[in-house]
Amino acid sequence: MKRLVLLLMFLAAPLWAVEPAEMLDDPALEERARAISQGLRCPVCRNESIDESNASLSKELRIVLRERIMAGDTDQQAVDFMVARYGEYVLLRPDARGANLILWLAAPGMLLIALGVGWATIRRRNTTVPALTDGEKAELDEILRS
Repeated sequence: MKRLVLLLMFLAAPLWAVEPAEMLDDPALEERARAISQGLRCPVCRNESIDESNASLSKELRIVLRERIMAGDTDQQAVDFMVARYGEYVLLRPDARGANLILWLAAPGMLLIALGVGWATIRRRNTTVPALTDGEKAELDEILRS
């Protein structure tokens, strides 16, 4: 199983957009940069990390990120720098607090409301058909005979 995973990673390696000129000489720093860049969204390409994107803006973001890491920033400081510059949109997984908490809870809340309205509507609906009165039965018989 491990060999299969390694083989798939090896085959997927050319799909990464990081160019050799962008890579840092220190493998530990490069690994940190790759880990951080996989959590940052490309502002041009939707739902694609800057690590995967070939957009020129993503390339610039990767370079700035590596410069921040070379300057001695911690992972959180580098991410905070990107968020301060581009807003929370740059995070692929934004924090679930503050105004974002409303967005995280809105969809499940609306689903629960819709289920409640549907359930109440179905319960209120009268599914039994009232029986015909004698006059209605006579009228129906007359219509069917003609």
